[in-house]
Amino acid sequence: MDTTENTAIIADHISMKFNLAQERTEALKEYVIKKIKRQLHYTEFYALRDVSFSLKKGGSLGIIGRNGSGKSTLLKCIAGVMFPTKGTVTVTGSIAPLIELGAGFDPELTAKENVYLNGAVLGHDRAFMNERFDEIIDFAELWEFVDVPVKNYSSGMYARLGFAIATEIKADVLICDEILSVGDMAFQQKCRKRMEELLSGGTTLLYVGQDPQTVEEMCAEALWLDHGRVREYGDSYKVCGAYMDYLDEIS
Repeated sequence: MDTTENTAIIADHISMKFNLAQERTEALKEYVIKKIKRQLHYTEFYALRDVSFSLKKGGSLGIIGRNGSGKSTLLKCIAGVMFPTKGTVTVTGSIAPLIELGAGFDPELTAKENVYLNGAVLGHDRAFMNERFDEIIDFAELWEFVDVPVKNYSSGMYARLGFAIATEIKADVLICDEILSVGDMAFQQKCRKRMEELLSGGTTLLYVGQDPQTVEEMCAEALWLDHGRVREYGDSYKVCGAYMDYLDEIS
């Protein structure tokens, strides 16, 4: 495993286990009673098993795999939202996580208020966010709705605001899930151009995408997850090609 100073992310043999209750309970009271009496039985489920990779500063890694393969769980472990059951994750530098639609937003607050809230969560003061506020709203194309509570936003508007905040602040590491697919085609192209600009400026990108061809074009490396395990890892052209061949075989 690469441990050089030039490395932005190191995932070292990480596994993530969940305990799934076998019995269904119709009410919280019933669940609590069964838990106290130790009548609940669980099945162990591993979302990730022994996953390792490293990503150099300024590099780009695409995560591919079918639904339920562990892609989002992996991103959450890297972002620090979850802690792996086994193994370690090391991230060097600041992180801008764009993982779940609306994560970090208060639905009762307006877009303007949420910009400053997100800035504070990422460790930036009001003066810092003041300098970037106009660019954020310009990019998100939300001036007409800047004073509207975000609970009234569509999923596409949520994604535009979240992406604009995460990329305008220019963190060292951008972690991006598939949520950009909710936007229209024009905004997807705009986001892609922004990510290319960030990469050329030295930002490290960890990206989950459903379309292996897009991952191949955007990322230098790719990691294919299958039932929580690494199926292939390396050059994106090779890994995405193998994944597309696999999809053809099972279709």
